[in-house]
Amino acid sequence: MADIIIVGGGIGGVVLASRLHARKPELSITLIEAGPNVTGKPHVSNPAEAALLHFSDLDYKFFTVPQKHLGGGQKYNCAIKGLSGGTIINTGGWVRGDKADYDEWAKEVKDDKWSYDGLLPYFKRSEKHFDPNGDPAQHGFDGPVVTASVASTGRKFPLREPVLKLWQNIGVKHIPDANNGHPQGIADLVENWKDGKRQIVSETYPLTGVNVLTEKTVRRVLINDDKVAVGVELANGEKLSVKEGGQVVVSSGAYGTPKVLQLSGIGNPAELSKHGIDTVVDLPAVGANLFDHLMLFRYWKLRHPEKGLALGSPKFGGPNYEKGGPLDWLVTTPISTAPYKSALERDVGPVSDSHPLLQNRSHLEMNLLYAAISADAQGLTIPMDGNSIMTFYMCCLPTSRGTVTLSSSDPEAAPAIDPNYYATEADKHVMREGFRMHTKLMFDTPEGKALVTGEHTPPGYEVAGLDASDELIDKRIALGGSTVFHPGGTAAMGKVVDSSLKAYGVKDLRVVDASIIPNPIASHTQVAVYAIAEQAADIMLSEL
Repeated sequence: MADIIIVGGGIGGVVLASRLHARKPELSITLIEAGPNVTGKPHVSNPAEAALLHFSDLDYKFFTVPQKHLGGGQKYNCAIKGLSGGTIINTGGWVRGDKADYDEWAKEVKDDKWSYDGLLPYFKRSEKHFDPNGDPAQHGFDGPVVTASVASTGRKFPLREPVLKLWQNIGVKHIPDANNGHPQGIADLVENWKDGKRQIVSETYPLTGVNVLTEKTVRRVLINDDKVAVGVELANGEKLSVKEGGQVVVSSGAYGTPKVLQLSGIGNPAELSKHGIDTVVDLPAVGANLFDHLMLFRYWKLRHPEKGLALGSPKFGGPNYEKGGPLDWLVTTPISTAPYKSALERDVGPVSDSHPLLQNRSHLEMNLLYAAISADAQGLTIPMDGNSIMTFYMCCLPTSRGTVTLSSSDPEAAPAIDPNYYATEADKHVMREGFRMHTKLMFDTPEGKALVTGEHTPPGYEVAGLDASDELIDKRIALGGSTVFHPGGTAAMGKVVDSSLKAYGVKDLRVVDASIIPNPIASHTQVAVYAIAEQAADIMLSEL
């Protein structure tokens, strides 16, 4: 028997287990992960090899249901099956996001500990930050996760200054730090590589003293007649119990957590009955409210590739290039209020000027990479020969909402994932604005014209110039739009769990992962989940 059983060995589960044990070593903690321990496995430690992990044995290989607003296609949604979860494969972007997003979260759940200032001690606690511009009031310098700005690693790419001027030319201001709660502008990207190597969470947060069970799939949480969580049942039928007064914590991610809860009889009775599952707690919000960041890559032909400006060129190389990705900058911007308000009103009817999404929010994240990868997804064949670069943008605050439901009562079966991408006029407006901004960047600025000769246009599509129609942009997004792997919201705080992360309707059951985030945040989700788990440990320890 354990004091605490944690279901899921991603960021949330590992950080929670590690912190609980470190602070209260007498606790008996069992951490259960469906995948293997990946320490020493090929392609894990080198971030440059992350693409080789897609569709590998460590990938659940999830696909969405057909996305009716993106041409009816199914979109690939990678999720990692292994101890350390997303830290095994993510691109290392350490992007905290906008203070306003966290403050809206706190306002919605009526608890300031989820505001930006409430989470700040936990953002700081998780990081060991290297940046000459790092503000001690905003950053941690002795945490377990090494984070570093591009400049602080000593690498300087040949396009660093031209790209800065390119963005400044369209009105984006240079700021010293995008991770201080005020990210709008262009700043050095911050990554969580350590000397160019990946930091998986099970290595940065020690699990010594924790009973770690790998390659064990949980079928369901065991709930007694008094609606108390008393343990878990594994897919093989084995049952693990918690001591009286113990707790079960589900930390299986935005896709896995609603699946576990629904298999346990917690969810929408209409959905549960489809799979012969008796309802234990009628909680329709489980698996609802799924949100994700929709993004698009675009690919550009360099005017002077002979200068060694991009990955693949024999001249592209320099000191410390191996210490991070082939890019310098992170760009975060708002969008014009009036047209966005009009789009929002087409979705929901009249809105006040005080609507939260109209308050100079961070709607777009963008960057430019000195490489051209994943072009095949848009029907393009672009050799990695140094002749091309790419731009990226994502819709940070989508209003589209989807679902995660069961496809089967089999715990090994993939859930039915429907992000409902591009469903709202508001999201369409933001994505079109991002598309047009990148076109303007390259075709309507002196720096852009000097940098590229044109775009690699997907076969069968018109060239998207400065006068590109909404229809053409929508077709391009239907073709190339995809996830940035930042799902959340499927066990939302205020709807499925309270502000202490306790599940409604079941005693001694908590959720600690991205599924509890009630609304989208303009961040890379890993940063938020580290902070969520750090705070969860404090909350739980305060009650023990």
